[in-house]
Amino acid sequence: MLYAIGNITSTPITHLIYSHSHADHISAAWIFPKDIEIIAHIDTAQHLSQTPDPTRPPPKTTFQDTYNLCVGNQTLELSYKGENHISGNIFIYAPTQKVLILIDVVFPGWVPFAGLGQAKNLAGYINAHAQILEYDFEHYIGGHLGRSGNRTDILVQQEYVNDMFTNCATAINLSATTNATYNIGDIVGPVVEKNPGNTWAMYKVYMDTLTELCANTTNEKWLGRLAAADVYGFENAAFVLESLEIDYAVLGPAGTV
Repeated sequence: MLYAIGNITSTPITHLIYSHSHADHISAAWIFPKDIEIIAHIDTAQHLSQTPDPTRPPPKTTFQDTYNLCVGNQTLELSYKGENHISGNIFIYAPTQKVLILIDVVFPGWVPFAGLGQAKNLAGYINAHAQILEYDFEHYIGGHLGRSGNRTDILVQQEYVNDMFTNCATAINLSATTNATYNIGDIVGPVVEKNPGNTWAMYKVYMDTLTELCANTTNEKWLGRLAAADVYGFENAAFVLESLEIDYAVLGPAGTV
């Protein structure tokens, strides 16, 4: 990073922005000058205080909603729109260059990493796609897999996530019916017979079965359209299914009758 910056400018580095707290994005912060001003969302500062790490020095400046960093004739607009990948994960926008950075939400050209990029909030993660599209940008930086994205990449992943959501909700609801493929009795009956009283075994087989059905249904459309749809399809479906039950109250056979 220092080499790349040095190839562009000899101006001293004065500011460093943390996108969020995760080490795979900011654990090289220690290589920058000790007197640098580190800026982050207040939640990021809180996360870092809970897991002290010398490679990720605490920020000197924090903000709650928005913060504009102006240095010379350059401006970066920082904005926090709520939890998505993790609380404190911010939008970083360069309006002159029309570059937008939001890390670990959209993976241009690829399906998201496991658990929709290890998202902590499914509703916030889904909403983040619409929030991205509100910006006037030409280049989107997502933080992984080697290339920047554009508006089409955002729309494509938004469609993928919506399909996963719909397919998982359908799988849960169908499991409460007499449909032979999804019927809960057919799924868990043999497990209960061999593991009487083992609720976790019954529930795991039920959820794993729905996860596989949801992932396979989604992959029928997305294999060949987004890279590695078959690699993390199961983990993505598992995350969505779990969130549908506990966050969206899509309960299927566990719902109140």
